[in-house]
Amino acid sequence: MLEVTSIYAGLIALVYLWLSARVIAYRRGHRISMGDAGSNSLLKRMRAHGNCAEYAPFGIVLLGLVEMSGAPGLAVHALGALLLLGRSAHAWGFSASPPIMGGRVLGMICTLSMFLISALGLILHGLV
Repeated sequence: MLEVTSIYAGLIALVYLWLSARVIAYRRGHRISMGDAGSNSLLKRMRAHGNCAEYAPFGIVLLGLVEMSGAPGLAVHALGALLLLGRSAHAWGFSASPPIMGGRVLGMICTLSMFLISALGLILHGLV
């Protein structure tokens, strides 16, 4: 079983649920069932949610592959924490009004760094 990956998948799922709830609450409160109805606030919430949906699954797959490859637990935790920090910082920075660019930038740096480190580690492990 992927014990470490399971922890971070669960935590990132909570971030995703929070982002989903923000979209749903705004839609219900403003009676918007489709699209964004020209609301920049709803569009911003939708994109924060969508961005998490675009990046988080790939990161979790990479994390699981790293753990299955036999990487040390500390390394798997470090990569999981980097992904969690990245997705949380991006969601916070993107969702703030006005947006906090530092959060968005930190979030993408952490997320993409996790992808790069995981990818290189998996490639090297596969070649050895």
